[in-house]
Amino acid sequence: MPAESRDFPRILHVDLDQFQVSVERQRDPSLIGRVVVVGGNGDPQEPRKVVTCASYEARALGVHAGMPLRTAARKVPDAVWLPTDHATYDEWSAQVMSALRATAPAVEVWGWDEAFAGCDGDPVALAAAVRAAIADATGLPSAVGISDNKQRAKMATGFAKKSEQRYFVLDDGNWLELMGERPCIDLWSVGPRIAQRLAGLGVRTVNELIATDRDDLVAAFGPHQGGWLYVLCRGWGDRSIVTRPEAAKSHSKVETFARDLAEPHEIERELVRLTAELREQILAERRVVFRVAVTIRTSTFYTRTKSHKLAEPTTDLDVLEREVLALLPKFEIDRPVRLLGPRFDLVPVD
Repeated sequence: MPAESRDFPRILHVDLDQFQVSVERQRDPSLIGRVVVVGGNGDPQEPRKVVTCASYEARALGVHAGMPLRTAARKVPDAVWLPTDHATYDEWSAQVMSALRATAPAVEVWGWDEAFAGCDGDPVALAAAVRAAIADATGLPSAVGISDNKQRAKMATGFAKKSEQRYFVLDDGNWLELMGERPCIDLWSVGPRIAQRLAGLGVRTVNELIATDRDDLVAAFGPHQGGWLYVLCRGWGDRSIVTRPEAAKSHSKVETFARDLAEPHEIERELVRLTAELREQILAERRVVFRVAVTIRTSTFYTRTKSHKLAEPTTDLDVLEREVLALLPKFEIDRPVRLLGPRFDLVPVD
């Protein structure tokens, strides 16, 4: 299935505030105003699990998404700890996106809690309508960034969350004023490593990045990344909304276990379980598997993937289990297994 997209003169970035926590507060209003952390099975001492979402009250105390639960527990020992409820968050997200699609001319979903929307008319009016539609449908709060491209709209959302009206326009008129003296890491998609490399070149602010010759950026970062940094710092970006994404070429289902798997029968049992769960996803999408792969990470973090092509495409569970298990002897598993999972490569959809 090829992707379909359309360009728009204005792009909105719609972001749901502390999404999982907000959903939990809709289910249980007594959580409003309290320090709430969502992650794992809700046990703050659960090993190898991280924070999925922290309330603003928890964030003020140093907790953030991706932090190990045990680290978060040391920072906020008296927090309310809740398990990550994937099925419920899927449900609420679907309601949000349905309301958004009914309000905006085109929508590109980026996950549970964010999406881009195209706008042909008044973007401020559309932002207000979008926020009202989401609130009416779910009660969830949202913020909207507005610009002429996705990258700048995404950055505008940061300003929107701090504004009283909960929307914000970031464009050529205020780009340099608001972003020029900010550190390069404040540009969307510039992470700590890129920012550190830029600092090594004496480039620390957006203005300094703008003043850097494109050829120097390409020499330091390569043609793709160097060119992208040249575009990004000027507030340029992608104006298209992908209304129908390209079908995924593969799906995987890997799991990090709370306790390492030391015995072969444990590894086989978990791999069979994950294979069956992944097959259900494939069946729901009406897809067919033509290659299987297995990824294993040991307790020493040594990670390897092995794969092979099937004799013919199939969704037969017995065949998929047999072919996945047949990959295990190809690994030298001399340490307990920390992470394990299958991947299915899929027949393209016409």
